[in-house]
Amino acid sequence: MAADATQTKLQAVLPGEITETYPDVFNIKGMPEQPLEKKPGQLPDRMIKQFFEKGYVIVESFFKKEELDACRESIEVLVDDLANLLYNGKKIKNLYKDYGLFERLTHIEKEFPGANIILHKQGKLTQAFRDLWSSPRLLNVVEQLIGPDIMGHPVWNLRTKTPCNEATTVPWHQDCAYLDTRSYDVLQPTAWIPLLDANKENGCMEVAVGGHLKGKVAKHQCCWGATWYVQLLEEEMVKTLGIDMDKDVQLCCVPYGGMLLINNLIPHRSLPNLSDQIRWSLDLRWQRPNLPVGFYDLKEGVLMRTKENPDMKIDWDCFDSVDRHNMALKAVAKDCAEEENPEFDTTIQGPWMRKWELVHMNRHTDALEEDKLTWHKS
Repeated sequence: MAADATQTKLQAVLPGEITETYPDVFNIKGMPEQPLEKKPGQLPDRMIKQFFEKGYVIVESFFKKEELDACRESIEVLVDDLANLLYNGKKIKNLYKDYGLFERLTHIEKEFPGANIILHKQGKLTQAFRDLWSSPRLLNVVEQLIGPDIMGHPVWNLRTKTPCNEATTVPWHQDCAYLDTRSYDVLQPTAWIPLLDANKENGCMEVAVGGHLKGKVAKHQCCWGATWYVQLLEEEMVKTLGIDMDKDVQLCCVPYGGMLLINNLIPHRSLPNLSDQIRWSLDLRWQRPNLPVGFYDLKEGVLMRTKENPDMKIDWDCFDSVDRHNMALKAVAKDCAEEENPEFDTTIQGPWMRKWELVHMNRHTDALEEDKLTWHKS
């Protein structure tokens, strides 16, 4: 089938755009009633109000040092496991054990380009990551955003932002652009948590303030550069979301111990890492249970708290039993069963690639199966 005909077919079957908008889910009208007596960790009302009015808020000091230090130690173990996997697979000749957390993966990446993608795809939810994601103080803040019933979203990420690497520089997008349209009216707050001081030099985040207020997901494209990312063009941000690119773009520097809270409709991006250190970070998401998570029925969320049972035991085993990266691959990609060493595959595929116009093909999109579609239009 000709490329143009294929794309016409995909656009007809897989529309990312819908006409409905949901501003009151994301603006100040969607703000839950705030408690008169604050629970541990909860933010001042003015900060919660900013989250709904501007789409973001920076909390400069929140986490205890031991919480984030435990995450750093977990990452060191993950990088060591990756190094041994590549070394035993004869992909690298050196384990680079003399380098620390903020340099080792960079040296591995130089010898085996795409090593950071393998680590990203592994998606190992360590105990330290679990403890952070479900910490009572953090869930108390999430309760201020969505209420007392809280579910962890299946899409969480450890960001492996090695220096000067296109694969770790994320273009302008709205998070909803990666999910199916059933979740367009669901507030899914994200905490972006850097594991060092994040600034412009090492590639911190930028947000387009107020870009969520129309309650709309703008038209995205796929894929950006040599990556698997969708992109939101600046002219589309101006035309559809009413953003002033000169006035509304806000740089979000976040110190170690802090976090950036954003909603799933505000346009945002990460800048290139121009430093000589890896900018490690976590992004963790939540939403109210019993609402669509929007992940194409590939994986459900993990219930963390209810109004009746705020200290419930979380079923991490059930959550961990489904590998979302593998499920996303199976949903759209060619049969990889015969691939000799899939653990060394440095490409990523997912249903979002079928959601938007494919304006740029690359090694990630090359693996897409033309007629293998997993999509929900309602």
